[in-house]
Formats: sequence, structure tokens, C-alpha cells
Amino acid sequence: MIATLPLPSADPHPMRRSPEPADPDPNDAAAPSKTQRKRDSHELQHLGEALAALPDERLARLELPEGLADALREYRRTRSHEGRRRQLQYVGKLMRAVDPEPLRDAVAASRLGAAQDTLRLHQAEQWRRRLLADDAALTEWLQLHPATDAAQLRRLLRSARQAAVQPAGDRNPRAFRELYQLLRRELDDVGGDGVVPDDERGAAPATEPGTP
Repeated sequence: MIATLPLPSADPHPMRRSPEPADPDPNDAAAPSKTQRKRDSHELQHLGEALAALPDERLARLELPEGLADALREYRRTRSHEGRRRQLQYVGKLMRAVDPEPLRDAVAASRLGAAQDTLRLHQAEQWRRRLLADDAALTEWLQLHPATDAAQLRRLLRSARQAAVQPAGDRNPRAFRELYQLLRRELDDVGGDGVVPDDERGAAPATEPGTP
């Protein structure tokens, strides 16, 4: 649960705005400067924009206050540039009433997960290239990933190699795709750990053109 400061209860109607947190008293000597308040406001708006980009299931797990959650949904629905700018300002004001650190952590974790997914995608493609071009790569893969179904991997390799020598127009992409999917599953199961083939060790490209 995201910790919040006491606020009036949120308006349950998604199109109506909840009461906004009060601005600090400019006559209070302990209050932050105008420049600092502006900087903090921009940071909260950027954080709000990142929150709005999270998948629905990740956003729901944060258990945001209803008013803030509604404001983020309204920001997603808004299409005009000026409307999004004004809605994001409103989101930033509402976020002054919550602890931003768990929200920053959630955004960082989401970005890290996306980066890890991209890394494993590239690892799987590198391994597919090596396996298609070099018999020794099969032995190395099975040593690093002993849980792999070796018979299935060999079958997929044979099919992909046979397809690779066909004219591009006659090439069946299924074997390439299934080989990639098997490698990706194995890398996902171990979190992408293991040796990444370095520079493919001179292996010539032998993959199906296009998307895996």
C-alpha cells in the first residue's frame, strides 16, 4: 500500500477532480523556495507520466489512492497535447500527497525487467545463429543448459538448417521460429544467466530473415 498524507476523500466520479493538496505558504521561512517547488513539481509530473505508462496489472499492485489512479487513467484517455499537459500537472499535484519512493522503485523495476527481456531476446538470437552455423555450439549449449530437451533441439536444428539452404521465397519460417522459441524459454528459465556467445565467434549469419 502506498503511504499517503491525510486528504479529503476522493471523488468516486472519474471525470471529477479530487481536492488538491494545498500549496505551501510562501511566507513560511521553512517552506521550500519557488525554484525548488517548481523542480519538485516537474519531477513528480515525470514520475506520473512513467506511472501512466506501466501495464495495468503493475499499476493495480501499487494500490494508489483512488483520486490519483483516476487521474492517471484520465491522462491515458486524453489525446490533445494541451489536455495531456494540464492533466499531467494535476497528476503531479495529487502526487505531492503520496510517498514517491515506492513509485520510483516500481518504475525502475519495470524498466529493468524490460531491459532484461531485451537482453534475453538478443542472447537467444545470438545462440540461434551459432547453433545453425557451428556444430560445436550444440555441445556448448547443452553443457550450459543441461535441462534442454536435446532430442528436440537437434530436430529443430536439422529442420532449420534444411530450410536455410532453400531459396528465400520457398523457405518455411516455422523451424527458425520454433528453434528461437526453445532457446528463449531456456534462457528465461535461468534468468538469462550463462555465457553469452561473444561476437558469435566468427559464425556466419544463417538465420531466417525477419522477425523471430
